Amino acid sequence: MKGKVYLVGAGPGDPSLLSLKAKKILEKSDVVVYDRLITKSILQLIPKEAEKIYVGKRLDEQHITQDEVNEVLVRKAREGKVVVRLKCGDPFLFGRGGEEAQAMRKAKVMFEVVPGVTSALAVPAYAGIPLTHRGYASSVAIVTGYEDPKKSKNRVNWEKLATSVDTIVILMGVKALGEIVKRLIEGGRDPQTSVAIIERGTTAGQRVTVGTLSDIVQTSQERGVKAPAVIVIGDVVKLREELSWFRK
Repeated sequence: MKGKVYLVGAGPGDPSLLSLKAKKILEKSDVVVYDRLITKSILQLIPKEAEKIYVGKRLDEQHITQDEVNEVLVRKAREGKVVVRLKCGDPFLFGRGGEEAQAMRKAKVMFEVVPGVTSALAVPAYAGIPLTHRGYASSVAIVTGYEDPKKSKNRVNWEKLATSVDTIVILMGVKALGEIVKRLIEGGRDPQTSVAIIERGTTAGQRVTVGTLSDIVQTSQERGVKAPAVIVIGDVVKLREELSWFRK
């Protein structure tokens, strides 16, 4: 019997945002290889007899490498098992799903991608921030605040990005916030541009910190902002007070 790998997006945190297809696949899984931020309520959907393999990554600790994750997926699939690679958000948006799909293709292992609701869209929505709005924004860029330190050159040109789009959404950017803000202002972005940092978005622990490019670094430090968080930069942040619904 041939095994198969499913690259599954688990969504941003709220278990009710898990897709029906993702739930169905989880319930028939033999092996689940999962990330650090997967909620307990989603993990409870995994059959009791299924093997659970934790491969969570944190920037401040030693962790399993991507090559090792790929090797686990290939080995378990070759044993004829239904393997779920369960990722936060969407597997193809800063989730290394593309790398894992390449590894499966190279190993001649069948795979399928099950998209998930990305935090880049869902978290601002839960905070009452529409990323586009006819009166405020017609363009959006979604970028990572953390790039592989092994790369010889960073791909995010913050100075060019500063004035090329209306709304900037940054994932994994809390640690580099000071440098990001500095480069955006140097690139011509107005220091009074509104900023929101949304911690633990779509969950009961959601907290929103707001400010401007000129003061958000100090404000976030004073409030002890920590990852996981989504950063939104742009005039759409001004709509938060009017459109906020989740905290109510």
